[in-house]
Amino acid sequence: MKIKNIYFLVLFITTTFACILSNGDPTASPSPIAVNTSTSSPLTETFTPGAALTFTLTPLPTDTLAPNTPTEPPTSIPIPTVESLKAKVTAERLSCRYGPGPEYLYLFALRQNANINLIGRVDAENWNWFMVENQVNCWVNAEFLEIQGDPLSLPIVYPDIAKLPVTPYYPPSEVLTAERNVSTNEITVSWVEIPVSPGDFEDDSMQTYIIEVWRCEGGQVIFDPLATRFAAIKFVDEPGCVQPSHGRVFVQEKHGYAGPAEIPWPQP
Repeated sequence: MKIKNIYFLVLFITTTFACILSNGDPTASPSPIAVNTSTSSPLTETFTPGAALTFTLTPLPTDTLAPNTPTEPPTSIPIPTVESLKAKVTAERLSCRYGPGPEYLYLFALRQNANINLIGRVDAENWNWFMVENQVNCWVNAEFLEIQGDPLSLPIVYPDIAKLPVTPYYPPSEVLTAERNVSTNEITVSWVEIPVSPGDFEDDSMQTYIIEVWRCEGGQVIFDPLATRFAAIKFVDEPGCVQPSHGRVFVQEKHGYAGPAEIPWPQP
């Protein structure tokens, strides 16, 4: 009997507790469930990384690391070289000479409006005599030309390619002295005298020596063909040029040139 009473008591308590749980707060809502609305892959997707990137750092050779190394000064852009330029003569008669200057031997004259081809220049940007293409090439002064193009774009042909005609009648001279006055930068050059017969003068104004000098002036090497009948000459050569100055002496007579005799250039 007692056991039966205990059984009913336990059943009563269990039934009452279940009712209480089912009759909780009526306003309470069920817990929300998170829904994944994105279109991206689910979080459970496995990510497989690709092959790892590797970098190899190669150290520079120690001899290339030169801190505080002075940079080279910028150089001027060279003018593109052309084979020839067309030109027209503007003077009534223009002398064409064997060498690039007014003191060289005369070959012939070009008439006004003549069309010519220029094919070369001197190794100096200051000099405005240019070589004319002909059966015997000769030199004219560009002051009396209309040139189609930049004459400095012509190839350098003098002194290494174009040569002066050689005389078979006279020997070359020899430079005796080349001295510099340091205070004035004046150079005096003397050479062995080679007498030229009066019958071998082209005309009364012809000089018997041509002295070609590439000398420094204002920081630039300029070409300066000098002429004299004496066996000595003076000129100024300033310091300050990158390229060295140099020069040579020719003997001139109406058939051509003897030499050259190179000048041993005195240093500043």
